Amino acid sequence: MKVYFINPPYKSEYGKFSREQRSPAITKSRTVYYPLWLMYAAAVVRKEGFEVAFLDAPAKQMGIKESYDVVASNCQGTRLFVIDTSTPSIYNDVEFAAGLKDRFQNSFVVLVGTHVSALPNETLELNEKIDAVARHEYDYIVRDLSIAIRDNRDLSAVRGLTYRWEGNIKSNPDMPFIEDLDDIPFAAEFIKEFLDEKDYFFSPSTYPEIQIFTGRGCPFRCNYCVYPQVMHGHKYRLRSAENVVQEFMYIAENFPDVKEVVIEDDTFTASRERVEEICHKLIDKRLNKRLRWLCNARVNTADYELMLLMKKAGCRLLIPGIESGNQNILNNIKKGTRIEQYEPYVKNAKKAGLLVHACYMVGNEGETKETMQDTLELALKLDTDTAQFFPLMPYPGTEAYDWAKSNGYIEGNYSDYNKENGDHNTVLNMPHLTTQEMNEFCDMARKKYYLRPKYIFHRLWVGIRDPEDLKRSLKAFGRIRKYLFKK
Repeated sequence: MKVYFINPPYKSEYGKFSREQRSPAITKSRTVYYPLWLMYAAAVVRKEGFEVAFLDAPAKQMGIKESYDVVASNCQGTRLFVIDTSTPSIYNDVEFAAGLKDRFQNSFVVLVGTHVSALPNETLELNEKIDAVARHEYDYIVRDLSIAIRDNRDLSAVRGLTYRWEGNIKSNPDMPFIEDLDDIPFAAEFIKEFLDEKDYFFSPSTYPEIQIFTGRGCPFRCNYCVYPQVMHGHKYRLRSAENVVQEFMYIAENFPDVKEVVIEDDTFTASRERVEEICHKLIDKRLNKRLRWLCNARVNTADYELMLLMKKAGCRLLIPGIESGNQNILNNIKKGTRIEQYEPYVKNAKKAGLLVHACYMVGNEGETKETMQDTLELALKLDTDTAQFFPLMPYPGTEAYDWAKSNGYIEGNYSDYNKENGDHNTVLNMPHLTTQEMNEFCDMARKKYYLRPKYIFHRLWVGIRDPEDLKRSLKAFGRIRKYLFKK
């Protein structure tokens, strides 16, 4: 029996849709994430002994017809289709999945992802041809569903599944979160066999890169962050240091063109002891000489000593979610950080020789034109290597969504989370702060940040010392210049 995993096409005429990232879109920088969660599930099912097929249509910029044709050419023996989804593309994803059901009527079609995990019943009600939704962390759900379909077992035993049964929608109890993450195959091994690393791009990273997870879940409670709230929970579950370093070694030995590893954990530095252990092992095995890496690192989880060790182990860049320059807003979104922590963090990173990509957002509870200005002033003061500015995009299943929805601040439908060209949009519209005002502020903030003479000279200086970084910067600038210079 074959199980076919599909990251479906969406707005391919405009570019590569990055469905896996926290805010799915065809981004200004043309970032496109690996479909990591879909890959891990496929690897688990393959490890169980099933034949798998995998199609990442956005990575190849395929349209709907071309995607159907590719599936048809390689579908022999397929009884289960696993379809990735996102909030902005959900209507498209359901329609694509229903089209598969029309073409392969004896197959079973299950949807996965954050949106369907938050709204499984609503999703199934969109189209009666969809058989099921695998909720939350779905690796083992899809594995058990594959076994049940192969062996003609009752679906009521498949934990984490919401499905149609005798004209009704039935939800089984949740599947427990996976504790032994070392049991999950390496993402890099799956990429080697099924994907092409040159199809993917992450603007803060050196190209080409490979993305991996070294843990799942996040112990922090930011009210807007979709993956901990909807998919993987708040307990940070870890792969062993030895297992992580083995994957680095696999990448070094099997991907001679890959320049960097992107560690996508929500907060890689949440477990200091494990970070130290990983760093020492990377140094001992001299992998720090072969591969650079970057990670998400909160401002209250990494001090100067840890940064020095990370730099020695090959780390090049840190990504903190700074979000706002106003403490009241940080408190409202349950960020768990304080304004006074930001400047020492950035200074320590620079002192340790690390670059910083800072993330800022506007539109949270308590936001005004004045507090948005606070955020821009903080960004200019911190003067990190790169920065991003976006309006809040409240996704179903998050506390931020519940806040916005209950106050009547959300307008439009799910497809309005992207603009017509696939770029980010916000459905947030508040009486005191409109969608247009937030979008215009973010456009202005990017211009003011990136078009400073000081910043331009800094990028050139970094590029002189690091030619790979210069190539990355020129590539990223070439992709966003039309947004920086538009009137």
